[in-house]
Amino acid sequence: MKTIKIIEKDDGELGEILLATPPANVLTCQMMGEISEAIDLLHRDSRKKLIVISSEGKHFSFGASVEEHQPGQVGEMLPRFHQFIEKVLATEIPTLCKVRGLCLGGAFELALATTFLMVDEKAKFAVPEIKLGVFPPVAALLLPARVGEAHACELTLTGEQMGQEHPAFLKLINKVSPTGSLDADVDQFFTQCLKSKSASSLRMAHRASRRATLENYQTKIGGLERLYLEDLMSTRDAVEGIGAFIEKRDPKWSNS
Repeated sequence: MKTIKIIEKDDGELGEILLATPPANVLTCQMMGEISEAIDLLHRDSRKKLIVISSEGKHFSFGASVEEHQPGQVGEMLPRFHQFIEKVLATEIPTLCKVRGLCLGGAFELALATTFLMVDEKAKFAVPEIKLGVFPPVAALLLPARVGEAHACELTLTGEQMGQEHPAFLKLINKVSPTGSLDADVDQFFTQCLKSKSASSLRMAHRASRRATLENYQTKIGGLERLYLEDLMSTRDAVEGIGAFIEKRDPKWSNS
């Protein structure tokens, strides 16, 4: 069964990808593959000026599948996730993430990889991986450039949720919309700011604007991936934290 939907808007100039497995909209390997295929499909249309990534239900997404982080699966899942984020970063068409409710873990990392981020005023973000004894490689790489090292470390090392009351929130966001206005605000942004532009020129300007971020990601993500797979996953606590979450119990840390 398909985990996403694709909607065409504005005479084919805007394509919207909806995560369609509410309430959690978990970013499984299947969903990542379907989003990647949708991006490729939308890219083939020379009219496209914006790709919106949004969701069905109250929440954007609770993040990547914890089950796929288990020792027998993480060696395949994590490289696939990192390739997926690279595809979003490298997308020639500008991308916009539209977030309501919770946006956690790998979903927050997906939002960080898009060009624009527009959110409902009640949206909450977090990278809670540390509570499971692991860490988020993509956020560790992308967050400092967006919110500064101090706030990035706070979010990564505490795992706590961040709403609009947090001082780092507005550094992440292009626009905060009153509840009920997000869809209209995204449509207005496209109409006022992008619709009148040349689609081919937008792609060129987008490639130029994102080049430094993409090259930094391509240079450094491999090292963080090895740190996770070779060092972190060889510790007892990383395996314990993932197992405890799946078994719905408190972890018993051995600090090793």
